[in-house]
Amino acid sequence: MPARPELIRPDNAAIAAAMSRALTALAALVQALGDGEHTIHLVAERTDDTFVRGEADLSVGTAPLRLAVLDEDDYAALRTLLVFALEGSTVRGAVLVATTAAEPHPRACSWTVRNGWLHPMDTAELQQAVIPCPGVSAVLREVYDAPVLPQISDTDEESPRG
Repeated sequence: MPARPELIRPDNAAIAAAMSRALTALAALVQALGDGEHTIHLVAERTDDTFVRGEADLSVGTAPLRLAVLDEDDYAALRTLLVFALEGSTVRGAVLVATTAAEPHPRACSWTVRNGWLHPMDTAELQQAVIPCPGVSAVLREVYDAPVLPQISDTDEESPRG
């Protein structure tokens, strides 16, 4: 049986840049999702042919402004996984799905990681992914188009803000 490819650690500058993009992406994501109870799922395929996943539950409100994270450890793991997905040298592909509690059905949208950023995923692909398997008790989710998340360029991050 062939050995798995070895993961090569990215350099510190690449990790720092990806950390900055991940924090920007998460802020944009929370703003795009708006008020409500949200579950964020991230699944990544690593270059060593393994899959890793993270999940975090968030509660967002704007009147008054609040962001509550249900489990800090889950959120930290999700954020770390997003950093490595955006950095890209150890991850082949990644998908982030946000599910929002809503009546009569929860709503879901998704993004795929490409070129170091989150890009809206095709809703038809997401619809196929969230359809419950026959005979399995699962919640039906309403799928909608993910909003485009504004990306700050590296030069914008380094410029002074006024």
